[in-house]
Amino acid sequence: MSIGETTLYNEQTRARIAWYYYVAGLTQQEISDKLGLPRARVNRIVGQLRADGSVVVDIRLPLVSCVELEERLKTAFGLKLVSVVPSADDDEQQRRMLGDAAGVVLDSLLADGQCIGVGWGRTLIASIKRLRERELKDACVVSLMGGLTKGSETNTFEVSTELARTLGADCYYVTAPIYCPSAESREILLTHSGVNEVMARAKQADIALVSCGDLTSRTKLTAINTVNEQLPQLEKDGAIGEFLGTFMGADGDPVNHPLNRKVIAMPPADLKAIPHSFLISGGLYKAEVIRAILHKGYVNCLVTDEAVARRLLSPENRPKTSNRKAAATA
Repeated sequence: MSIGETTLYNEQTRARIAWYYYVAGLTQQEISDKLGLPRARVNRIVGQLRADGSVVVDIRLPLVSCVELEERLKTAFGLKLVSVVPSADDDEQQRRMLGDAAGVVLDSLLADGQCIGVGWGRTLIASIKRLRERELKDACVVSLMGGLTKGSETNTFEVSTELARTLGADCYYVTAPIYCPSAESREILLTHSGVNEVMARAKQADIALVSCGDLTSRTKLTAINTVNEQLPQLEKDGAIGEFLGTFMGADGDPVNHPLNRKVIAMPPADLKAIPHSFLISGGLYKAEVIRAILHKGYVNCLVTDEAVARRLLSPENRPKTSNRKAAATA
């Protein structure tokens, strides 16, 4: 059997397993017997089908407790759109659930002629996998931040490329590292016509998709040597997490640390001018930085999980009035 024939055979096998498991309702053992495959292989393929976006589950039964939390979060933080999903113990499962929910919301907003800004992260990749492939006329995808020096599915280059491919849109990259060697070199790079033009285009985005992270090893950004060696000082300076590569304090303001003067990315405050700015992030370990971002009014749409939603709305965390509402009444 040739390589091409082997690939086709494998894809057909995956498709049959998908139909038998998700549509016909057969058990993995029944599929194993029917196709003459080891049960372990069937189990592995079933898991891959959800993880790589080959199979999307569309649940149309509203979860009353989550709907209630969505409404309360809208009121508390002055948000346009909120989607809350059940919490999962496993990080990968949680990212997939958040991605499914974000994809459902985004599908109804995407249209021809739009500019979509995107950050990086595994949760954003999960969201893109949930989107329906289409061809958006005169649309573009633009990176909101610089990238890493090596390939990774969490890298802004890979995330932007995958989103552009899914939407049939043009793609614009910030051709610069996420952190420059110095504040001076950052200023020089920002005057470069290519970087300058992309950053200007990002400010005109109709939709922005961003995530955030804490300061633990669960956040990929902390593995970069430039960041890892600075973590002790960042914590001393009051940082609780990162947002678009900027390290934030509990009040939502960037901390006074050299890394924040070296970052190549859209400043968080610029997100406020974008019609639909989505923060797609979950996990209780991120609750503090999510709260800071919402309290400062950087985003107007949120996709998170139930445990985080309850933490955000607890008396000790809930703001008396959102930053956005205060500005509107000033």
